[in-house]
Order: sequence, then structure tokens, then C-alpha cells
Amino acid sequence: MTKADIVNEIASQTGIDKVIVLGVVESFMDTIKSSMIKGENIYVRGFGSFILKKRAAKLGRNITKNTAVKIPAHNIPAFKPCKEFVDEVKMKVKIK
Repeated sequence: MTKADIVNEIASQTGIDKVIVLGVVESFMDTIKSSMIKGENIYVRGFGSFILKKRAAKLGRNITKNTAVKIPAHNIPAFKPCKEFVDEVKMKVKIK
């Protein structure tokens, strides 16, 4: 499902104009991005959490030059669905 599909689905369910829905969806994503850039986690009750995960510094390999490369510690964004969301997906999605 793409962002356009999400906008179309919300617009058809609510009857709100697609341009307005697109603006709301874009604002939602921009707010999540800017909050995470500031180092804040976002908690959406009944859906899940957008969190920052800390990755420790480690030693990697450049296989083309066969040399060691130091990878510094860094944060990565991640999504953790809430338990109810996970349980509902497990119950309703069929394995192909």
C-alpha cells in the first residue's frame, strides 16, 4: 500500500477531500520525522511506538579492499507495534 492508497482509503471512508487528507497525512509524517530528529519517541496508543534504537559502535569490513572499518555508535528509527495490533494481525492474516 502506498501513501496515495492510504489517502484514497481515508478519503473514501470519511468523505473528506483527498487534498485535505493528503495534507494531514503529510503533516503527520513530518511531525514524526521532526520529533525523532529531536530525539523524541512517539507513542500512538492502540497502534504502536516510533522509537529510536541505539546501535553500539562496531567494527565492520570493506570486502572489496579487505580492510576493517570502524562504524560509530548511532541511532536508527524503528516502529514497534502494540500488542493488540500484533495479535490482531496474527489472527486475521493468512499465511500464503
